[in-house]
Amino acid sequence: MNKTELVSALADKLNVSKRLAGDMVNGFIEIVIDGVAKHGEVKLTPLGNFSIRHSKARKGRNPRTGEEIQIKASKSPKFRPGKMFREAVK
Repeated sequence: MNKTELVSALADKLNVSKRLAGDMVNGFIEIVIDGVAKHGEVKLTPLGNFSIRHSKARKGRNPRTGEEIQIKASKSPKFRPGKMFREAVK
């Protein structure tokens, strides 16, 4: 399912226009992104948790030259599905 299909399904489920459903989906996405960026985590029971994964700085190797390089610390988004979501997929 892509975003367009999600908007259509939400519009049908709530009996609202596709434009309003699209605004709701976009608003939801913005709120989740802002919440994770500002607070580090958004918990949506039973869907799951959106959070930030921290990677420490470490040493690595350039695969072409074999030279040792320093890899910077970084942050990336992480999603951990909730119990109900995991069970529905099984």
